[in-house]
Amino acid sequence: MADALIRFSLRNRFAVLLITAIVIGLGLNSALHLPLDAYPDITPVQVQINTVAPELSAEAVERLITFPVEYGLGGLKGLAGLRSNSKFGMSQVIATFEDGTDIYFARQQINERLGEVRLPIGVERPVMGPVATALGEVYHFTLASANRDLTELRTLQDWVVRPRLRRVPGVAEVNAWGGLAKQFEVLADPNRLAEYGLTLDELISALKENNQDVGGGYIEQAGALSLVQGLGRVRSVSDLESIVIKAQNGVPIRVRDVARVHVGHAIRRGAVTADGRGEVVLGIAYMRMGENTRDVTHGLDLAMEDVRRALPADVTVDVMYRRTDLVDHVLRTVERNLYEGAVLVIAVLFAFLGNLRAGLIVASAIPLSLLFAVTM
Repeated sequence: MADALIRFSLRNRFAVLLITAIVIGLGLNSALHLPLDAYPDITPVQVQINTVAPELSAEAVERLITFPVEYGLGGLKGLAGLRSNSKFGMSQVIATFEDGTDIYFARQQINERLGEVRLPIGVERPVMGPVATALGEVYHFTLASANRDLTELRTLQDWVVRPRLRRVPGVAEVNAWGGLAKQFEVLADPNRLAEYGLTLDELISALKENNQDVGGGYIEQAGALSLVQGLGRVRSVSDLESIVIKAQNGVPIRVRDVARVHVGHAIRRGAVTADGRGEVVLGIAYMRMGENTRDVTHGLDLAMEDVRRALPADVTVDVMYRRTDLVDHVLRTVERNLYEGAVLVIAVLFAFLGNLRAGLIVASAIPLSLLFAVTM
């Protein structure tokens, strides 16, 4: 068999060279578009279901949220297992599916079942996590400033940096760690409420009803339509303080009469420090399952240039980690091994055969084999 192949190759040199050129061309084209990563993603097909309930203890979360969600997901097509984590204020259920299950089909099934789950009044509807895996962290960056506090940095991260990075093709999610999530807080005074004969429910109801825009139809006049709209969205602390709860003897009782309003922050669940400069805000970009790491990271680098131009001059953004750096390091190792292997083959064959051409012919099999493997 080998002799026949050799004789055919010697008689049809042009055909052999043509096939070799085709293999090289296909190999180079495949190498330029091949998804490359430092290590394979062996994470199974899984979906996270998160539910937030800030007022419930871990035991109540397990009993009132986690168990109903797990019960509602039973019997899904391709479902391999369920595991959960219940802690103060949050429930997380992870549904694992059989290998080969389409992730979007799995999410569609879960979305249909979540609509049937009955949860306590006041608990937000469960939401699914991004289409990413534990190995999807491809980009880490920090926001820091000597003149701005952590609330401002977190606001810039949530409303300037995150929207721009999420538009990069292949990005599943951009999360923030550290900082202070801004929120308006109304601190009711029980004594003042009792003095005016009000309840906490009345205060909450007034805040909800007076923080919305409503439509009032339109007015037709002289052949033109004028839209009628009531603008009631609060925009500042003073707007909240001026909301009327009720009137007594014609005198309005406002929020500022029974409560103190100020700008605060959500409950802290962690902090981030960097390079001994104190606290910063950390952003983590997650790649969507099955995407090309190098393409996504390159897109994030380009988007980060836009972000730097949009941020205030005193805010610095430092990229701490790129998955591409690790991939490039691995590729350099592979290239070095190939070069050293080829040199050793040529040297050994030349030493034993005394023929440089024989060593070059054998060494050419190394890159050709690699290009053929990449094509396959």
